[in-house]
Amino acid sequence: MDLLQAPHSGPRKKRPRKAGALMVSGAHEVRFGDLVLFILEKKMGSTRRAFLMDLARSKGFRVEDELSDAVTHLVAENNSGNDVLEWLQVQNIQASSRLELLDVSWLIECMGAGKPVEMTRKHQLVVRRGSPASPNPDAQKTPSRSVQRISEYACQRRTTLNNCNYAFTVTRLCFSTWSRGRNAFEILAENCEFKENEDSYVTYIRAASVLKSLPFTIISMKDTEGIPCLGDRVKCIIEEIIEDGESSEVNAVLNDERYKSFKLFTSVFGVGLKTSEKWFRMGFRSLNKIKSDKSLKFTRMQKAGFLYYEDLVSCVTRAEAEAVSTLVKEAVWAFLPGAFISMTGGFRRGKEIGHDVDFLITSPEITEDEEQQVLHKVINLWENKGLLLYSDLVESTFEKLKLPSRKVDALDHFQKCFLILKLHHQREDNEKSSQQEEKTWKAIRVDLVMCPYERRAFALLGWTGSRQFERDLRRYATHERKMMLDNHALYDKTKRIFLKAESEEEIFAHLGLDYIEPWERNA
Repeated sequence: MDLLQAPHSGPRKKRPRKAGALMVSGAHEVRFGDLVLFILEKKMGSTRRAFLMDLARSKGFRVEDELSDAVTHLVAENNSGNDVLEWLQVQNIQASSRLELLDVSWLIECMGAGKPVEMTRKHQLVVRRGSPASPNPDAQKTPSRSVQRISEYACQRRTTLNNCNYAFTVTRLCFSTWSRGRNAFEILAENCEFKENEDSYVTYIRAASVLKSLPFTIISMKDTEGIPCLGDRVKCIIEEIIEDGESSEVNAVLNDERYKSFKLFTSVFGVGLKTSEKWFRMGFRSLNKIKSDKSLKFTRMQKAGFLYYEDLVSCVTRAEAEAVSTLVKEAVWAFLPGAFISMTGGFRRGKEIGHDVDFLITSPEITEDEEQQVLHKVINLWENKGLLLYSDLVESTFEKLKLPSRKVDALDHFQKCFLILKLHHQREDNEKSSQQEEKTWKAIRVDLVMCPYERRAFALLGWTGSRQFERDLRRYATHERKMMLDNHALYDKTKRIFLKAESEEEIFAHLGLDYIEPWERNA
């Protein structure tokens, strides 16, 4: 069973415990015998607990039905270290000093990796000072979070991929492929985006962003004091998740027919909100019905989206991204040997998976006319090699002296190409004979951006993301520094001059900001 497919059956009956027996379901082999897990039902529910127990056992973990001296790792959800200790006291159980108290996020990461992953501070349940007991002598030494100013701007917060607040993901319904890894507030924000409710979208996406950046886990409403972007509406949802382990508002969104339809429709390459609204009003609820309706007219992009749908909705791995990078560099360098080619987007921020792969291309040794021909030549090369499945080239409308856009989400004016490339799988020779009938390639979404060399720092910063980081960076420039920033330039409104920058570091310096590394921009 896939980790992200939650069961919908009722609670499962506990099996009778047999002394000295390894409690594994079916004939699952125990591969990691030095780890003995117990999953706490408190705030989780019996159905979800049973699902996680079976899943862990299928992955080779030893999971006990009941807590015993043999247990080395206790996994809980939406519980603090103190909550677990109180439960142990009520059960009249003395915790072993070697017992690890862990958040369910650790187990989920283990399931994804298919093996035990390293336990970090974000996984360990914090035991606050003054707790009645401690399973670990060092646990009471863990200091409570220090009171420090947290900025309302994502560009003044360091947000890595390590999230201390996984508790604020949807708990029971989050194990669907649609909400995989999604923060509860990101789901609410997306629903507002589908409804084109900009104010509510901003409220929720800022809440999601600040929660991701916190270096501590919120386990009570007291922990939310002094944190920006958490208004009364947001705090009500946080409180409900803390108390009940889930949000009724988020669950309602995930069950909403309009949300599910828009989520499905926009998963097709080339389909936006207007088209989704049209299809929804026409009564469509599945892609098969849409594809089979002869009255509908699809754009060239949408036709490609349907044709390569299964490939395009699957995740692009880092290994695939690196393979695409090789293709891009070989093609560009064939026509422009001195070009600088940078992988941008989520992969530059350290992500291991993504939906597409973005590249920024620039060169100091090229005229404007030559610059505009490079992408045309690259496309023709891939077409002749049979690697091009789709292309849409947008010519440059860049004007050197144009002021930066006031819109936080405005697209830049550089020449760019939206592509679908055929990436061939790497196989061993002895596999080829037995798998000749299988598809030997995968369709991958690729974006190429060609920018003037003197604008490379601004383009690199803009195309690296994340979206919320860039929104807040531009908002900060406008409201705090009286400047205007976009992918092309930085303009000082007070001095009425464009500020030059050779690197991202210089842009941050102009704005009076500490430099934030790409891997710390996952806002």
